[in-house]
Amino acid sequence: MNRRLTRRTVMAGTAATAAVGLAGCLQNPDAGSGAGTSVERYSEGDTPGTGTVNILGAFGGQEQEAFLASLADFQDETGITINYTPDSDFTTTIQQRVGAGDYPDIALFPQPGGLFDIAEQGVIVPIDVYLDYDALAGSLITGFLDSARLQGRVYGAPMRMACKSLIWYPKKAYDDAGYGTEPATMQELYEIADAIKADGITPWSDGWGADQATGWVGTDWIEEFMLRVHGPEVYDDWIYHRMPFNAPEVVEVFDIVGELLKGDGNVLGGVTNIINTPFSEAPLPLFEDPAQAMLVRQGNFVTGFFPEDVQGNMDSEVGVYAMPTWDGGFDGQPILGGGDLAAMFTLNDDTVKLMQFLTSAEFGGPWAQAGGWLSPHKTFDVSQYADETTRTVAEIAANADVFRYDGSDVMPNAVGGGTFWTGMVEWLQDEKTSQEVCDEIENGWPE
Repeated sequence: MNRRLTRRTVMAGTAATAAVGLAGCLQNPDAGSGAGTSVERYSEGDTPGTGTVNILGAFGGQEQEAFLASLADFQDETGITINYTPDSDFTTTIQQRVGAGDYPDIALFPQPGGLFDIAEQGVIVPIDVYLDYDALAGSLITGFLDSARLQGRVYGAPMRMACKSLIWYPKKAYDDAGYGTEPATMQELYEIADAIKADGITPWSDGWGADQATGWVGTDWIEEFMLRVHGPEVYDDWIYHRMPFNAPEVVEVFDIVGELLKGDGNVLGGVTNIINTPFSEAPLPLFEDPAQAMLVRQGNFVTGFFPEDVQGNMDSEVGVYAMPTWDGGFDGQPILGGGDLAAMFTLNDDTVKLMQFLTSAEFGGPWAQAGGWLSPHKTFDVSQYADETTRTVAEIAANADVFRYDGSDVMPNAVGGGTFWTGMVEWLQDEKTSQEVCDEIENGWPE
């Protein structure tokens, strides 16, 4: 029969390592005297599998097809049958299923916050029980596992990455004008923006429109600058509420971002256009003839919203570089992003084998070739990506000094998907000051 760790066993390990903290080192918790004394290490043969593994995830359609194609060889080689169920309302469904005791064998969480909610119930097996934690940490982009840590333990391992800290530009128009493509700092990027303005072109295009989710793009701006100005440790303290949302460091970053987004002539159409433009349409002015703007800050997924002719000739039409560091801030290149985290509910030989494969650098070749997927591993074979643009993005992420999850995905939903979004809109429109917005978000933080 399938083997599950009891709530008492899992939570004992959690309590033993609570002092490690989210910003602690990435040493295998099973290697020290903490969790290693209370959590049983799994070995092959402890519990035979049933020959079938059931997975619940959020993605369907073409992504589902590419995911299953990436598992085809594994199923052939191991004889394990994989049943994948997509659910667009994954967050609600997984909560309901856990509440009813109807667990999938493995779940693919699109956000760490949802994973943390379930892990606190003691029904997910910590990854150090069955994976080579230190080898995994060494293969992944620096900081990825640190971003999935709950009270000193890690309960999910990434099988897909999103990279957000990217600056996109229209390659032909940008290169013809001679603008720099390797700014070392945001201050140097500001100088490039000034040169663009001097040529009579608006530097930036931005759009926050997303119906009820309007404002999420603004939260990314704040998170990007929190990482750069104050570094990952302060960033962690902020998103996990070890420091108040209205701390001086946060208010300072709001003001810095405001100078960019609200500055005269910096963003196409100004504040009104930012609010009224769907985020998916923000890149379009870059590819008009002539270009109406030169820069868009957005994640790797934005390429799916480029004009079809641009998508068909990506490497010639599009340029991209990392959002640079802040002069006087964190001494290193940070990357803000996201990722799907694989987490195990059922512990047996079959689920362990699948988790070892899903979370390895060997997973994902067919998905990479199909497009729309990035490996979280520095050691992934980038030649498998379909175009040079994607390879460049992958290398930007792999060369980063530290990775951190999108903060609003980690914060309680009432904040990360609520007051933070609405507060950004009020702030952008100057209905409230930086201090007022931060105060309101802090005062509304769930107990």
